[in-house]
Amino acid sequence: MISNQMSLLQSSSRIFRHQRSFKFIPRHQFLRTMASAPEKFEWMVIIPDVPGKLEKRMEVRPKHFEGLKTAMEKGFFKTGGALLDEVPKEGEGLKISGSTVVAWASSKEEVMEILKGDIYAKEGVWDLEKVQIWPFKCAFREKFP
Repeated sequence: MISNQMSLLQSSSRIFRHQRSFKFIPRHQFLRTMASAPEKFEWMVIIPDVPGKLEKRMEVRPKHFEGLKTAMEKGFFKTGGALLDEVPKEGEGLKISGSTVVAWASSKEEVMEILKGDIYAKEGVWDLEKVQIWPFKCAFREKFP
């Protein structure tokens, strides 16, 4: 019996000795080191205009649309449009107070960098100090007429 216990103890000792040669890596470190480039995600973005900039908005609008076309071709913008103060009444113009977009990016910071490059930001139409950016998970999409 003592001989069996001694043999078991010696076997255990050998196992533990070999285990010490392996380094334990905590799961969170393993996952962090195995991660590749950050995955892209949709972002809901609300960008208010600086008050009184409607005229400037309309002036640079064609250049804004040129930039949007490029960003859409790269897959950055999924949808977007003007934010309105109210539903337009028949025969009245739109009362625009900002923009909203759904963006496809790796981070909030990436979204902000793209916004800073837009003509609306460069010409002082958008108030980037008040921009709101949230991760967004779309539940459904429908084509509008």
